[in-house]
Amino acid sequence: MANMLEAILRSLLQPDNAVIQQATAQLKEAVKDPLIIPALCDVLRGAQDPQIRQFAAVLLRRRLIKRWKMMQEQKESVKSLLLEAIAKEPEHKVRYAIAQLSAVILRNEKLEHWPQFIQFVLQASRSNIPEQRQVGLLVLRCAVDLTAEMFRPHFPDLIKLFTQTLSDLQNGPLLFYTVQSVTCVAPELVGNETNLLRPLIPKLVTAIKQLIQINQVQACDAMEVFDALMENEVSVIVHYLSEVIHFCLEIAVSTSLSDNLRVKSLYCIRFLIKLKSKSILKQKLLPQILNAVFPIMCAEPPPGQLDPEDEEEEDELLEGEAEMELPKHYAVQVIDILALHLPPEKLFPQLSPLMEPCLLSSNPYERKAGLMCLAVLSEGCADHIRNKHLQSMLQLVCQAITDKNHVVRNAALYALGQFSEHLQPDISGYADSVLPLLMDYLVNVDPSHTAHLTKAYYALENFVENLGSKIEPYLPTLMERILSALSSSDSVRLKELSGSALGAIANGAEQLLCPYFASIMEVLKVHLMQTTEEGRPVQIQCLETLGVLVYSLGKETFLPLAEDCCLLGLNLCDRIDDPNMRSCAYSLFAALSGVMEDNISHHLEKMTTMMLLTLKSSQGIVIQYNENRSFMLFDDEADEEDIVIHEEEEEEDPDIEGFIVENAFVDEKVESCASLGSPHNNVRKSAYEAIGKFVRSVHIVCQKYPSETNAKVVLQLLEVVIPAYLHGAVHDKEREVVMIILESLNNLLKDVKELCVRGPEQLGKICDVIKAVLQSKTACQDEAEDEEDNQQAEIDAMLMEYAGEGIPLVAAAVGGGIFAPYFVGFLPLLLNKTKSSCSPAEKSFAVGTLAESVVSLGEATAQFVAQLLPPFITAAQDKDNEVRSNAVFGLGVLAEHGGAAMLKNFPKLLSMFSSLISTEKNERTLDNVCGAVSRMILTHPEGVPVEQVFPVLLRSMPLKKDFEENVTVFKCIAFLYDKNPAQ
Repeated sequence: MANMLEAILRSLLQPDNAVIQQATAQLKEAVKDPLIIPALCDVLRGAQDPQIRQFAAVLLRRRLIKRWKMMQEQKESVKSLLLEAIAKEPEHKVRYAIAQLSAVILRNEKLEHWPQFIQFVLQASRSNIPEQRQVGLLVLRCAVDLTAEMFRPHFPDLIKLFTQTLSDLQNGPLLFYTVQSVTCVAPELVGNETNLLRPLIPKLVTAIKQLIQINQVQACDAMEVFDALMENEVSVIVHYLSEVIHFCLEIAVSTSLSDNLRVKSLYCIRFLIKLKSKSILKQKLLPQILNAVFPIMCAEPPPGQLDPEDEEEEDELLEGEAEMELPKHYAVQVIDILALHLPPEKLFPQLSPLMEPCLLSSNPYERKAGLMCLAVLSEGCADHIRNKHLQSMLQLVCQAITDKNHVVRNAALYALGQFSEHLQPDISGYADSVLPLLMDYLVNVDPSHTAHLTKAYYALENFVENLGSKIEPYLPTLMERILSALSSSDSVRLKELSGSALGAIANGAEQLLCPYFASIMEVLKVHLMQTTEEGRPVQIQCLETLGVLVYSLGKETFLPLAEDCCLLGLNLCDRIDDPNMRSCAYSLFAALSGVMEDNISHHLEKMTTMMLLTLKSSQGIVIQYNENRSFMLFDDEADEEDIVIHEEEEEEDPDIEGFIVENAFVDEKVESCASLGSPHNNVRKSAYEAIGKFVRSVHIVCQKYPSETNAKVVLQLLEVVIPAYLHGAVHDKEREVVMIILESLNNLLKDVKELCVRGPEQLGKICDVIKAVLQSKTACQDEAEDEEDNQQAEIDAMLMEYAGEGIPLVAAAVGGGIFAPYFVGFLPLLLNKTKSSCSPAEKSFAVGTLAESVVSLGEATAQFVAQLLPPFITAAQDKDNEVRSNAVFGLGVLAEHGGAAMLKNFPKLLSMFSSLISTEKNERTLDNVCGAVSRMILTHPEGVPVEQVFPVLLRSMPLKKDFEENVTVFKCIAFLYDKNPAQ
């Protein structure tokens, strides 16, 4: 049979399609023969043609994956054949195929049943013959790639082996396989085992340096070892942080190296900054990073070319080029990640001397780099920019929008879009200078230059989306332009952009858009009902805009059209198989649910069925295969009996190297989650948010229709959701996801209250998670190395704010008396953030959280008066408006709930409030003074000279900003009217 099989395989290599088809049919029959495996072994052992041997090895693997557990007598002969064959095999591709086959068998056999495997690896890897050492590491690399965990008992021996083979700097393949093996093993090392890796890191750096000289493609792949080390045990790499950063910077700045390699090095730097930003500062690596990445950002494209994002027409971009990352793009991302993860006070002094000359340079690409730098700073350093630099930075950006060079104009439009997104609400105050500039730009840009149009509309959308009533003077001009483009433009792209801008205008204008409603719906209807493929992008955009209009204009406007809109979305999903269409339809359904309420119920089964299919779908997942994929002509050769030999485990395909998920399908899953729960922009975040929304919705049902069954459902959901939130908050590595988890948990505590905290064990777990965030001890945080340095990145401060908001909510859920012992643990953490060295945002957060906690603690506050009163008094004299306002509120509620311990401090408080009333300019702080005085009168009228205080209180009315305090103030007036009518 072996001869026949070899002949069939040889036919498959012929250039004649008819011969290949006949051979494929013969092969499908041959593989059903019980003797196929020994025949393939004979071919592997004896065929002269290396392609035939490779073919035999791949076929063997395919058959053995399915039949290994049924083979008893042949197992030992196959195992010995493989080790013998690979030791003798001269051709790399055949070796690789046999190594993969060996790895598959090892996964099924386990090491204890194949001790010769590890013996072979160790013996071959230590051979005096360089090629044999390569074979040993290749076999090991394939095995640990499939099942590294199996080698745990041998990890110490393997690390010693890696130490030796990484020193063999003249053997490129050996270095490559060694680094790949370390990449596979590193994630499996836990606890003290990780210390085994530490001495390898300098050797890994040296090995990759050598690989760069030999094979840049392999060197780029090898650098993934740093990803593995950073993902799993970042503490190991910290000991060599400086060496790794400098190594990556050397690669990044070397223009003689491939773009892929340079991008990979910048990615590593970016990842290290994200994980160990405090170490970057402590080891004084920031100047070197900035000095390296700025020239990369400023680099000009080759003569006669443009950067992909600066092409005039989007059609000029080759397929996939718009997504392509060049070193300069990743250099900008390095600045972005620095802004997100370093304190602005540390970053700006180092960054400004490099950025400012670029902004003033005569070289357009240097000006572009400066503007891109401004753009990415706006997210991570938003508070710092709003408070200190907004006017000057915005002025630079606006000037650049009129620059004579379109490369600079493009960058300026992007920067303005980023400013508009992240610097709200302050930037809206510049509408009178920004909007005319943008509208003038749109009038003058060539409609055929679609890439420029896209950037201009991006800036416009982000700016108008948050304007509110400030948009009113510009609405006639904006709507005339948008509706005209949607109805009469010949450009599909311009119509698409105009439809998107209409949604942004609706978000900003809300009810101000009502006079245009009939005209809008008339134009949208034309595009929504069209049936051509060419008009599909505009149709999808108009469906998305329809959902935004429903949210913005609400029930009164849309209820008469709601059923028709619902049917439209369902019919489009039925008729058109497009993930973007479904994504927009899900968003529309979510908006309509708020308008239709119970009337949407007869559509829910169809809607939720579609959404669940989307969440389960693998559509859009592109499989990346390795070099053996070319031999998979017979992937479908197995019959049903072969395929289901052992259902209990699903074998991984060793030919699969990875997966890519296309963006459209990710977005579809996001909107599916969002529609089932509430809107957000990332699948994991949307999922966490959605499950919280489910619980809150079921709780509302339970309140409307109380029953034992409904109550049980809420508790069952909470038993799943609360542990998921607590685990995610501690273990998820993305800060943005953890923020959503904490926000969703807070919403649950707010709405569902004590049901979230059933028993002391659950209470303790929730408090432990909040405390872990406040102490920077979760997976997404970089634990502080320097306790004296209170400065932190703004995103870290935001994360702590989300955690801190949970403290008063937990207290309210369980009651002050029960919560007081837990508050003892939170108090020093919050007081530490009221120090004078802390930023205004930190002080505002801490003082506000303490004040809200006092409200929730109620009478239990009395025991904390001595610790809370001094920081509140200090903060009430702070130069920051928000800190003062929060502190005055805190003093008021402390007076209300602090009992006798506070009464003796009333004269001091009244004196302070009297001074504030006469000097304070901030309206919110003044409103809080009125609230605080009212609480003092309500709680201890005997401690307040009402005849002196009450007239001053009345003169301060009405409240200007903090209208929630009206409840307290009018309650005080009613109380005095009842108790002291003379006043």
